[in-house]
Amino acid sequence: MLKIILIDDESKSLTSLKWEITNFCNDIEIIGKFTNPIEALTFLKTNSVDCIFLDIEMPQMDGFQFLDQINEKDFAVVFTTAYDQYAIKAIKERALDYLLKPIDSDDLKITLDRVFEFKKSFQLNKTLEESLLKISKSNEGLSKKVAIPIDGKLVFLKTQDIIYCKSDGNYCNIFLENKEKLFLTKKLKEVEDLLNFDCFFRIHNSYLINLEKVKEYFKTDGYVVLTNNKKIPVSRNRKNNFLDRV
Repeated sequence: MLKIILIDDESKSLTSLKWEITNFCNDIEIIGKFTNPIEALTFLKTNSVDCIFLDIEMPQMDGFQFLDQINEKDFAVVFTTAYDQYAIKAIKERALDYLLKPIDSDDLKITLDRVFEFKKSFQLNKTLEESLLKISKSNEGLSKKVAIPIDGKLVFLKTQDIIYCKSDGNYCNIFLENKEKLFLTKKLKEVEDLLNFDCFFRIHNSYLINLEKVKEYFKTDGYVVLTNNKKIPVSRNRKNNFLDRV
């Protein structure tokens, strides 16, 4: 059973979409429909869903701004709009599908089949990811490797290969010794929880560093220089803890 919510500032569009889904698709429960995206955000704080049908142009906030407010996007997103100029941006937001209004019934059925497949795949990947993360943690004393989820796969990294991590809003970048940069759809706090090793320290709101990669510390200017010559600021309220750790 798919649990779905519908978000559109036009009540007629909501009514039409609900009718289409209810009459042409099985094993689907519409657990909420909202003309106000702020109310939908409140709903999502205490309710889990498998898919959101989301209008793009809305007065309070557009669909992309709506998604920016959500940290963990463990659901499929289907954009619904009367305009086709948002297609590329929707792809960048990793939307599962993009439906133009008025929504064609056959297109809707195809989309919902994709949502069902997404749910199966997501549940399988989540179970596998949790199992591999447990294995990674149980062996951390021996291998000091960490499993990082990226684009539906797990990348296993040695802790000594990670120099630092930098926040990018709701996302994060990991910088490696080989000069490679990994992009994660996770906040820095979530990455900090993954890198729960003694060698990592949150030196600044925007930076998590590998203490073993600190080459120099400039007390007057308040920054460190890492082995790749990157200068990282040290927050005043984290300075004492940093000095204790190094």
